[in-house]
Amino acid sequence: MPDRTQRQIPQPQRDGQGGVDTGPRNVELDIQNPDLLTPPVTDHGTVPNMKFSFSMAHTRIEEGGWTREVTQRELPIATTLAGVDMHLNPGAYRELHWHKEAEWAYVLEGSCRIGAVDQEGRNFLDDVRRGDLWFFPKGIPHYIQALEEGVEFLLVFDDGAFSENSTFMASDFFARTPKSVLAKNFGWSMEQMANMPEKEKYIFKGQVPPSLESDRVVSPTGDVPRTFKHAMLSEAPIEFDGGRVRIVDSTSFTAADTICAALVEVDPGGLRELHWHPTDDEWQYYISGFGRMGVFASSGLARTFNFQAGDVGYVPFAYGHYIENLGKEPLVFLEMFRNPRFEDISATQWMANLPPQVSADTLNVPRSMIEALPKQKHSVVR
Repeated sequence: MPDRTQRQIPQPQRDGQGGVDTGPRNVELDIQNPDLLTPPVTDHGTVPNMKFSFSMAHTRIEEGGWTREVTQRELPIATTLAGVDMHLNPGAYRELHWHKEAEWAYVLEGSCRIGAVDQEGRNFLDDVRRGDLWFFPKGIPHYIQALEEGVEFLLVFDDGAFSENSTFMASDFFARTPKSVLAKNFGWSMEQMANMPEKEKYIFKGQVPPSLESDRVVSPTGDVPRTFKHAMLSEAPIEFDGGRVRIVDSTSFTAADTICAALVEVDPGGLRELHWHPTDDEWQYYISGFGRMGVFASSGLARTFNFQAGDVGYVPFAYGHYIENLGKEPLVFLEMFRNPRFEDISATQWMANLPPQVSADTLNVPRSMIEALPKQKHSVVR
């Protein structure tokens, strides 16, 4: 977010062009999006919108917390991934459920307990805290319960058309099954089922769970062979002159076989370098700071977007782009891909590893400029 010195009423003017917007207008949105109101001269042509804020999404309020989502419905270009921001009060449940899509998650604040059982009856139970990840493959039933401080987390699903409002829930499943069938299936009596829910519970109140060890159930088939949890912040970041990056894909978190991610921190004045991804679209979630992303869509098309905490960004496969920190604090964001492996191509590294005269002739610059480029990737620069 721009600081106070930048918060004069902005106008769509640049170098003697444009003019004064006398209104009506939403000045706060213009302040938050200076590169939409007054785009860089390098922007050109019609490029689809690649930004949507969770603050503009519908919030579903339940007795145990709240949730909101950004899917292809809100951001039409986002075809490969969708995201959910969810909060659970202390002890509250996101009830027993499963999805047709795989679920990747990042804990933003607080802590919770997660549990799952796979198709072999092998179980998983663990606690996750700020900076931890979890991943549940498609179809695997699971639940989430907040610990004593409550929890907020980001969920990412490997289908842009996914909606959190259409998951498979145990309460809904059983409410839509005749009780005579439930009795036959589970060996229950009608009296025992008298208070079963008549519709889905979704997010509901509960008691803070006991210690992890006392909550464990020993399955005769054992534990899941690959943990569904990963402590992302415990990994040493890759340090660069302008920031740092933590990458988690299937090489370090083997259970996450459809989604990978990088946690990027760009220092003030720093830049996530010019690059593109050769395999998949990129779905972004901004955690803190203020910055901008410039996107090149080929054929002379380019557009610039501004981002701050709670915003979602999206970059289609192979589009060149950069992300620049415009604020006075680190710009922190997640970039995610529907792929087990993280891959990107650095424009700097590309040119540095070609015969230098080729790049020099292409860009009309001295050969010495190309020869001075680093041959190693520098994902974040100052």
